[in-house]
Amino acid sequence: FLLDSGGQYLDGTTDITRTLFTGPGAPPLGLRQRYTRVLQGHIALSTARFPRGVAGPHLDALARRPLWDAGLDYDHGTGHGVGSFLSVHEGPVAFSRAAKTVPLAPGMILSNEPGFYLPGAYGIRIENLLLVREAASQPDQAKPFLEFETLTLAPYARALIEPSLLTAAERGWIDAYHARILAEIAALCDPDTAAWLAQACRPLA
Repeated sequence: FLLDSGGQYLDGTTDITRTLFTGPGAPPLGLRQRYTRVLQGHIALSTARFPRGVAGPHLDALARRPLWDAGLDYDHGTGHGVGSFLSVHEGPVAFSRAAKTVPLAPGMILSNEPGFYLPGAYGIRIENLLLVREAASQPDQAKPFLEFETLTLAPYARALIEPSLLTAAERGWIDAYHARILAEIAALCDPDTAAWLAQACRPLA
């Protein structure tokens, strides 16, 4: 089940997609592998560091690489600019091979939404919003670098993650992201929702 949702607020606009498995039975290995490759691409873009002057099209391949490694791809852009109480899809920035090469700059917000679609069977997409910000300097850094802050806080589908495909760094990123969700969201939830969130955000086995 794929849900792409969002809302308009006076102080901003949201856009999020999550994919869930509703049965029957357990998700098959092929589905778990493809979901995990989409998640790996999502993480690769989330954690990217890049010099000023880089544009969205230059980063699009980061999100596709885990799928490309398996001979897979998706036919849409990886992400789009998002307005603030304006258009959910707002140019000129985007993570897309067809987008204009407008350099990313601090304060810009873009979606990060790689996917995979098997015709007649299922679709997978994972979407968070990213904020472009200045990156901390490194000892040998010769020019300013930028990075992303993940704005969206919603757990990934644990049942669809195939742990054997993940690197230690990817596992650590997922666990840290889920811990952040608990720290920032759990206190705002009713008891039943908080209990569900704790289960959804527990560390990967």
